[in-house]
Amino acid sequence: MAVTAPIGGSIENVSIDNQLFAVAADADATMSLGGYSNEIQPNGDKTSRIIKTVMPWSVTGLTLSVDDNAANHEFLQQIADGNVYVPITIRLASQVTYQGTGTIVDNLERSTTSATVTVSMSGQGTLSQQ
Repeated sequence: MAVTAPIGGSIENVSIDNQLFAVAADADATMSLGGYSNEIQPNGDKTSRIIKTVMPWSVTGLTLSVDDNAANHEFLQQIADGNVYVPITIRLASQVTYQGTGTIVDNLERSTTSATVTVSMSGQGTLSQQ
């Protein structure tokens, strides 16, 4: 019986509102699926309570390849400027895909030398594996 090993690596690509972007191979993105964050608060009788806080899903540290001729940077800025959540799909090096709805958060930082934009995204609900 073959044993599979965990597979790490850069996120392969990201689809934002149905537009596909390649992710730089050296991008070390951080991903949170969303859900709850728990905090323990003590009571005077030495028991405790669990305080649950809803946390949105998020992906930070993405470095997306952008093409000036395709107006990719402008497209991403329009998503950031908008007031709606859009469909987002994230494909990992392991070929596992996650999907959710969200938007671009923080500033879009463009590198003209490497033709990339650094992007962070977050959204409502959770990222779900497809």
